[in-house]
Amino acid sequence: MIKIGILGVGTVGSSVAKILEENADIIEARAGKKIIAKSGVVKNLNKDRKVNITITNNPMDVIDDPEIDIVVELMGGVEEPYELVKKALYNKKAVVTANKALLAYHRYELQKIAGELPLFYEASVAGGIPIIGALRNGLSANHIESIVGILNGTCNYMLTKMIKEDVSYDEVLKEAQELGYAEADPTFDVRGYDAAHKLLILASIAYGINAKPEDVLIEGIENISKTDVEFAKEFGYEIKLLGIAKKGKNGAEIRVHPALVKRSHQIAKVDGVMNAVSVVGDRVGETMFYGPGAGGDATASSVIADIIEIARGNRGPMLGYKRGLESGLKLLDSKDIESKYYLKLKVVDKPGVLASIASTTSEFDISISSILQKGSKIENRARVLLTTHCCKESQIQNAITKLKTLESVDSVSMLRIVE
Repeated sequence: MIKIGILGVGTVGSSVAKILEENADIIEARAGKKIIAKSGVVKNLNKDRKVNITITNNPMDVIDDPEIDIVVELMGGVEEPYELVKKALYNKKAVVTANKALLAYHRYELQKIAGELPLFYEASVAGGIPIIGALRNGLSANHIESIVGILNGTCNYMLTKMIKEDVSYDEVLKEAQELGYAEADPTFDVRGYDAAHKLLILASIAYGINAKPEDVLIEGIENISKTDVEFAKEFGYEIKLLGIAKKGKNGAEIRVHPALVKRSHQIAKVDGVMNAVSVVGDRVGETMFYGPGAGGDATASSVIADIIEIARGNRGPMLGYKRGLESGLKLLDSKDIESKYYLKLKVVDKPGVLASIASTTSEFDISISSILQKGSKIENRARVLLTTHCCKESQIQNAITKLKTLESVDSVSMLRIVE
């Protein structure tokens, strides 16, 4: 028999305890051992969790319990769970976590501490989608060429509504909050931090790069406007918040940002609160993983899959490799990322404006692919929408800085294009 202690009996923790009880027969058949949730930790002892386990508000009651074989960390946060997971590992207990923020900052330290002890984390990325197992095991014969993912269901829901139903960012955010898809403070989701934490975990498994969130390009969806939506519709694009990890000849790029994605791309067809991850391996080609990225039962499904793996005796290095991966591969500086771009400018409506814009982009060796001028509701103002051929991030940023200094230009904003 294997006994589980749960740090954090909230939505996911409660689902873990209930599924272990209600699906005990199939879980035992697959694990080869009976698995039960013995105890759990909560902050508020007065709240009824509706689970048949012993409840405490002291994490050490679980970590120091000699009967507990596996500690499941579902608390959220970074430093407190980091200290607790370390203590569990020092007590020679296996650990399962769903905490992407913890792993975004401390995955390499935890891998070193864990050693041969199992430390699994399938639920930390994309909820119920088994993407971690696919990268660590199913695709382990491949050099990973790229990972492109929709990793945040809140943002995907909002962008889908903006494109399909022509509602504004503020309107759809309010609706998402009312439906429970977005938090009262949606910053972590809409500014891309949640997706970035998840992408860093995937990139570590694929490339062995120890980067922190502060090291990579992260942009959110809060500045997506109706003009951007209109352009996307007119030119055959969807707008998605993407996490992109890609290997190139000069290094690996890791970035999270909203992007214009051609409707023919498989990932452009992923709508609503669903998540999807495209992985390209040098031998297998492209594989696509799709499913619910959050929710109590979906996330608990991944947690319990890890528990079953541990019960079967599976372990191995936490990040899936025993020596350095991709020798010499380093993280590219964001200024060296290459992409196609879409620029939106609000300009004074007078002769010569388009020429001055084209002259500025040419100054920075940026080739314009298409350009469109539209009228504005504001007198003597127009909107200029243009796309570029592929260039470096540094080139486009320098051009934007110069464009903003032109007397005829009121504002400039940019989206990257993924085709």
